Formats: sequence, structure tokens, C-alpha cells
Amino acid sequence: QVQLVESGGGLVQAGGSLRLSCAASGRTFSNLIMGWFRHTPGKEREFVAAIDWNGGSTRYADSVKGRFTVSRDNAKNSVYLRMNSLKPEDTAVYYCVASKNLWIAMAAMTYDYWGQGTQVTVSS
Repeated sequence: QVQLVESGGGLVQAGGSLRLSCAASGRTFSNLIMGWFRHTPGKEREFVAAIDWNGGSTRYADSVKGRFTVSRDNAKNSVYLRMNSLKPEDTAVYYCVASKNLWIAMAAMTYDYWGQGTQVTVSS
């Protein structure tokens, strides 16, 4: 089992930045693909970004490419999401996720572990 705990959400004005953190415990962290999804009521969960076990490969949703950066620190069992140039449409609950897959996928069903989520609200 893996436990994921997000932090760093909050309220920010459009154009601002936030950094989300996710602390993992319970399993060898460095073997896992880590990522972020987001969810807005009335919409499907949306893949945001993911990073492979050593940080050598990342993948982003088109909607955040160039604005968001995913990174990880295996020594701290943590993954991060730096969000710049935030827009009101980025408002959502952001979930930290982990996958036992060998490669990065965008489908929610490929992620085995989910955190409780952290709210990000971007005001216009």
C-alpha cells in the first residue's frame, strides 16, 4: 500500500503561481510513476502531469504544457507540481497519484493509489 498526502493548495489570482507537494509512504517510492490529476464538479477527472521513476521522462496535458512542471525527490519520497501562469480554468481539486506501471499513462485507471486531494482556486 501507498499513502499519498498532498499539500500546497490555496487561493491565488490569475497569473500567479502555486507549488503542490505530495508526500508518499508505505512502499518503495522510487519504483513508482508519480503524477497529478485534477477534478472539477461535473467534469471527468483530468490528467495533469506525470513523471517516471528517476525523473527522466515527464508527460503533460496540453492544457498545462509550458505552465506546469512536475518533479520528484526520491530521497524525500515526494513529488511536486509547480504551477505558473495560473488561469481560472485551472481551478480544481488536485490529486496526487502513483502507478506501478512501467511507463507513463494518462488514463486514471492506470493509477493504483490516490491522495485525498487539495483545492486550488484561481480567481480572475
